[in-house]
Amino acid sequence: MENNTKPTEAELEILQILWDQGPSPVRLVNEQQNIARQAAGREEAGYTTTLKLLQIMAEKGLVTRDTRTRTHVYAAAAPEEATRQQLLQKFVDTTFKGSAMKMVMQALGHHQASAEELEAIKALIEKMEREQ
Repeated sequence: MENNTKPTEAELEILQILWDQGPSPVRLVNEQQNIARQAAGREEAGYTTTLKLLQIMAEKGLVTRDTRTRTHVYAAAAPEEATRQQLLQKFVDTTFKGSAMKMVMQALGHHQASAEELEAIKALIEKMEREQ
C-alpha cells in the first residue's frame, strides 16, 4: 500500500477477501463479497461494480493484477498486517492527536473486555516494558 493511499471501506472489504483467499479472479472476489454482505444484511455488489473497484484499486496500487491468463487474477499489493499498521497509525494521528494511550483508554472505556483479552493486554504491556 502506498503511503498516501487510504483504502475506502469498500476497498478494505475487497482487500480482506484477497488476504483471506489469496490471489483471486473477479468472480470469486464478487462471490465472497456477496456472502459477507448477505450475512451482514447488506445489499449485494454487482460483478461489474466489483470489477470496476478492483481496476481502481490497481490504479491506486492497492492490488496487483496478473493478466497472463484470460481471467485476470487480483492480489493484495501489501500484507494485511502492514496495511492494518499504516491505517491504525493514520487513525491514531488524526483522531487521537498521535496518542496511543488516549485511543486505548477510549476503546477500553467503551468495550467490555473479556478476561482473556485483559490478560493478553497485560502480557503485551509487560513485553513492551521488557523491550525498553
